[in-house]
Amino acid sequence: MDQHVMQSPLWARFKSEYGTPAVISEGTLYTKHKIPFTSYYFAYCPRVDPFKIKFDSLEKSLKENSCVAVHFDVPNIIEGTKEAEKAKKIFEERCVLSGRNEFARGNLLLDITKSDDELLENMYKKHRYNINYAERKGVVVEEVQSDSDFDIFYSLYKKTAERQAYYFRVKGYLSKLWDIFHNEGKAHILIAKYDNTPLAAWLLLVHGDVIYYPYGGSSEEYKNLHGSCLIGWETIKLGKKLGCKSLDMWGAAEDLNDKSDPYHGFSVFKSKFGPRHATYLNSYDFVVNNALYKMFIRANDFRWKLLKFLK
Repeated sequence: MDQHVMQSPLWARFKSEYGTPAVISEGTLYTKHKIPFTSYYFAYCPRVDPFKIKFDSLEKSLKENSCVAVHFDVPNIIEGTKEAEKAKKIFEERCVLSGRNEFARGNLLLDITKSDDELLENMYKKHRYNINYAERKGVVVEEVQSDSDFDIFYSLYKKTAERQAYYFRVKGYLSKLWDIFHNEGKAHILIAKYDNTPLAAWLLLVHGDVIYYPYGGSSEEYKNLHGSCLIGWETIKLGKKLGCKSLDMWGAAEDLNDKSDPYHGFSVFKSKFGPRHATYLNSYDFVVNNALYKMFIRANDFRWKLLKFLK
């Protein structure tokens, strides 16, 4: 499996410029997060490829950067593959199993090397119908570039998150992401419109031969025109045009049938484009200061329990 975009030098640049120090140790990217009331940090390393980690060099880097441990959040290895058991052995020899996953363990991955006809045939029948319906009714999808277009995207993204009651990124975070990746030709925004009214907008990232769909939103206005279905199809076509081999939908419920999962709604929508469902390895922590690590974990567990109680 290729390196994930969150392990790329461009991602490190984005995080650092946004204000979260990023370090790359022989190809392994982690960010530093201050532990309150101390001079130490906890490191965060999402979607790592365990076969590329140089543990001795990484340990030296963590100590030099006053990090007590690094959290390998949902490594980029899919359960049930031939690499999974080898990866687990690597982690079990050098790490401890983490108590939590920040990133979604589930995901939806679509092979877009197939022909348009094959891709449409593999879609859920109603999705296929909705795409054609949107086109017949005059919905159009545009690839956009301007700051005002970004504002449209962010407004739809935020309103959708508020409507569906899930966590969303502040505007400054996504604006910095857009600026850095777009300037390198690695970010794209698509907006679906009807009669010049924005219906849906997706922010897409490209890294290697993968197009990623991390952020998007839609309007309740003209919902019956299915702009989100059409924008999904145009995303697939854009990925093919850019030479990508797969569409990574960023995250999904681990069980698509579990209606209590907070990811259930949008996971079902994504799944109807015909991707395969995947579950990644659990997270691991590589500890370099055991005493401080244990203190941090106890304090952090208490914080999460308190937040859950207050919610």
